[in-house]
Order: sequence, then structure tokens, then C-alpha cells
Amino acid sequence: MHIVLVEPEIPGNTGNIARLCAATGTELHLVHPLGFSVDDKHLKRAGLDYWHLLTVHHHDSIEEVLEKYEGKNFYFNTTKAEKHHTDVAFTQDDFLVFGKETAGLPESLLARYPEACIRIPMIEDARSLNLSNAAAVVVYEALRQTEFFKLR
Repeated sequence: MHIVLVEPEIPGNTGNIARLCAATGTELHLVHPLGFSVDDKHLKRAGLDYWHLLTVHHHDSIEEVLEKYEGKNFYFNTTKAEKHHTDVAFTQDDFLVFGKETAGLPESLLARYPEACIRIPMIEDARSLNLSNAAAVVVYEALRQTEFFKLR
């Protein structure tokens, strides 16, 4: 399983997601530019004891990720999707893509892959979940569907 963060801005969110990835055996992909340094104390604090368990990949663009892993399943998490994250049949090597905290994923990307856009159900007046909470909800649903293949 893979989590892709496209231009994340808040180090604490990325640190929490890094810890989630470490604890679940999920690979983390960071698409630059980042809104912080990877040496940021807030980033490290969120997952300090787990960094040795984490596989992190750095990419210059989302296009680089899509090209490098062509043929893989990508799911684009957005509040603008109709399909729920529970409507997808996840596999063990899927890519769960999340946008930056202030803007989400680029509209052009969502328009290019409308069938792969998913959302977490929320009440109508809720704008969105925190990025690290959203990542946890979706990755654990994907892992549940794949019978927690790497977990005990």
C-alpha cells in the first residue's frame, strides 16, 4: 500500500501520516514542493520512534509518480467525488493520493481521473477532515479489505 501526499504544507500532518505508514507497512510518497523541511522538528516529533520503520520516496511532481508507477491503481481523495472510499475494491499495492491541506488536489488531476476519485462521507456542512485523519480512515479501510496483509 502507498500513500502519496501532493505538496503537503503542515509538518505535523505529514509526521502523523509518516507514523501511520510506519505502523502499517505503507510506503510514503512526498510530492514536492513541501511546505516545510523534512528536518522540521514538528515532522520528526510526530513519528520520532518510527522513522526507522518508514520507507519514504520523494518526487518532483505528481506526474512523475503517475509515470513511474504506471499500471498501478491510483485513488484520488477529494471532497468533490461522488464515490465513497468504501465503494472501492482495494488491492495490496494501491496508491492513495491526498492533496495539500489548503487546496486539495489540482482540479486538472481530478478531471483526468474522475472514476478514481473517492471521498470520505461527512455531513453536508463539514468542509473536510484533517489530512492525517483522512489518510488514516482510507488506509485502514484499504488494509481491512486486503485482510491486513502485512499486519498482525
